[in-house]
Amino acid sequence: MRFLVAPSGFKESLDAVAVADAIAAGIHRVVPGAVVDKVPLVDGGEGSAAALAEATGGTLVPALVTGPTGDQVPSHFALLGGPGPRTAVVEMAACAGLRLVPKDHRDPTTTTTYGVGELIKAALDLGVDHVLIGCGDSGTSDGGAGALQALGAHVLDAHGREIPRGGAALARARTLDLSEVDPRLDKVDITVACNPHNVLTGPRGVARVFGPQKGATPPQVDQLAAALDNWANLLGDVHTIPGGGASGGLGAGLHALGATLVPRFDVILDHSDLDARLPHADLVITAEGAIDAQTPHGKVPAEVARRAKRHGKPVIAMAGTIGADARVNHDVGIDAYTSIIAAPVALDTAIATAACLLTDATERTLRLVLVGAALTR
Repeated sequence: MRFLVAPSGFKESLDAVAVADAIAAGIHRVVPGAVVDKVPLVDGGEGSAAALAEATGGTLVPALVTGPTGDQVPSHFALLGGPGPRTAVVEMAACAGLRLVPKDHRDPTTTTTYGVGELIKAALDLGVDHVLIGCGDSGTSDGGAGALQALGAHVLDAHGREIPRGGAALARARTLDLSEVDPRLDKVDITVACNPHNVLTGPRGVARVFGPQKGATPPQVDQLAAALDNWANLLGDVHTIPGGGASGGLGAGLHALGATLVPRFDVILDHSDLDARLPHADLVITAEGAIDAQTPHGKVPAEVARRAKRHGKPVIAMAGTIGADARVNHDVGIDAYTSIIAAPVALDTAIATAACLLTDATERTLRLVLVGAALTR
């Protein structure tokens, strides 16, 4: 039997490589001689720079930049190998990700993407021709204003003073001055790999959909929504552009500098040979931290399922949790999904033991699959 294992990472727990290894271990408990083709996938979030550097024979470049709470944090970006333009991958999660915000200080009204702009400048210092921005796993909702400020833009209030960093301060923004933006940006292409389903404002805007996940209280969600509405008016017609809401509005902010927003899988999977490996699989197993109604809207398991179905392959998804309306995933090609949690367990324990839970759950699931296969013979 041939298995293709193509998971995402489990946020704040396991990266995609560790998830693939845990699933493979479960498969081999049941079918010791199975051929397991592991294709760990990234979506622009945590681990994307390292994964793309490895896939292309590139390198990781360390950097010390401003983190989401304003403190200096060790970070990095990737220089891709291979032919073509000299490309840097800036993974915003590496400098403004949620994991960099202490759990008792999570407040998206104050966190900043300033470090993203600093990483872009560091890449420009190395003479790159193309900067690919990976969006995902953000701890910010500042509309990309911090990144613009780091690159030389001025975001001014009604009195001509620079506004503070953070999403809430965008309510005071009255002028965006790009006259002193780093001139090297005119000579490079900037691509933002983002989830096109994420928009900046409105009922499905980032403040209301993702604000609570980043620690915003209901009043802060309303505050952020109003601030981002004001910011969108200042940027121009970006309220609902596809991907404008990526990483708390970073997509919309970089769009103001001429960046091109593209669906993340159209870019990131170009560096993976997933499509070429799918035809050889008997069963495809994917995974993510949660399977729910949001999964079809730009998440790894749904994208894997769509591509697998082009080759008529069955797909199982493993998840830490099964959320509301998860059944919609059957419509995008996920034939079955299951939680790795077999009994009630504290969240911290589940995170700490996720690899073991995933291996055990894969074993249980595959034994059921083989029973079903035997009944149909």
